[in-house]
Amino acid sequence: MRTTVRDEPGSLAALCTALAGLRVDILSLQTHPLADGTVDEFLLRAPGGLDAAGISRAVAAAGGTGTWSERADAHDLVDAPTRVLALATRTALDSAELPLALRQLLGRCTIRSLPAGAARGGAPVEGVLEDTVMRLRAPEGGVITVERPYLPFTPTEFARARALVELDARLGPRVPHGPDVLTLPEGNDITVRRADPGDHRAAKEMHTRCSARTLRMRYHGPVGDADRYLGHLLSPRHGRTLAAQTASGRVVGLGHLLWDGDETEVALLVEDAWQQRGIGGELLVRLVAMAVEAGCESVYAVTQSSNTGMVAAMRGLGLPLDYQIEEGTLVITARLPAPPSGPATEQLSGTSERGGAPAP
Repeated sequence: MRTTVRDEPGSLAALCTALAGLRVDILSLQTHPLADGTVDEFLLRAPGGLDAAGISRAVAAAGGTGTWSERADAHDLVDAPTRVLALATRTALDSAELPLALRQLLGRCTIRSLPAGAARGGAPVEGVLEDTVMRLRAPEGGVITVERPYLPFTPTEFARARALVELDARLGPRVPHGPDVLTLPEGNDITVRRADPGDHRAAKEMHTRCSARTLRMRYHGPVGDADRYLGHLLSPRHGRTLAAQTASGRVVGLGHLLWDGDETEVALLVEDAWQQRGIGGELLVRLVAMAVEAGCESVYAVTQSSNTGMVAAMRGLGLPLDYQIEEGTLVITARLPAPPSGPATEQLSGTSERGGAPAP
């Protein structure tokens, strides 16, 4: 629960007394100073029969204004300094974690990354805070926009977010490399690894080996436009990319997990000569495992209704699926399980697939 009180002696005591009268236990408290008051943020344990409206009425009577509340989860039991340090560690290890770290730091919000020149006016080095929107200077020169419609950001939250972005900028580009060697049914070894902008040339060469049909199934547009998506897709600012690589070093498949505002998209491309060997399914399983670890509730793939390979790969996940189809375009959404309490593990799958989710 958040509420704003006057910055004067006794205001917090009045709130605590009102909550105690409802037998509400205060588990933690953070204060966010403002120019004309203080935002108090509580983690509460309330009796089961007490609803949020009842708490808000008692808080209003005790002097709280602009009160907002939502149901907490187990992650909220971690104190703020510990949570911030954990998020900083994740960001330090992998630059693709920055959007997720910001989302976990700030709660339910939409995060967008715009390249340099795309954002009108840009953002100054110190960033901009405007009520429910903050704009931060991205390390590569663009702008990171964070927005939540239901609750204004406080200067404290703005400072924390800016510190995470500054940490990311100081450390520079970094991608954890942990290759996983797979043996295909016919005996070929394929390495699955994280990809980054350094793989742009290899990905472009893979495009030249793909048929026009395969590229159209993947990008849903003119074949000649396929190459221009690669800079976005390989950027860790927009998600994570996995590459399937042969023993000779040739990239024959790409899988993308894309942070699409407050949603998550999966996309696959496997070059023709390596299709129907299970590579797409292996990539998809690993992408979904990453999404689960990141705390995503669902992932979606957009493809053509004729792309039976992508449909089969999504079904092979064994997860609840929702289908929406309109004018030949199929959107398949998979609802994900809750992340495990321990380190995430990646599973293997023998699903075959022909690649084909759209570019963002």
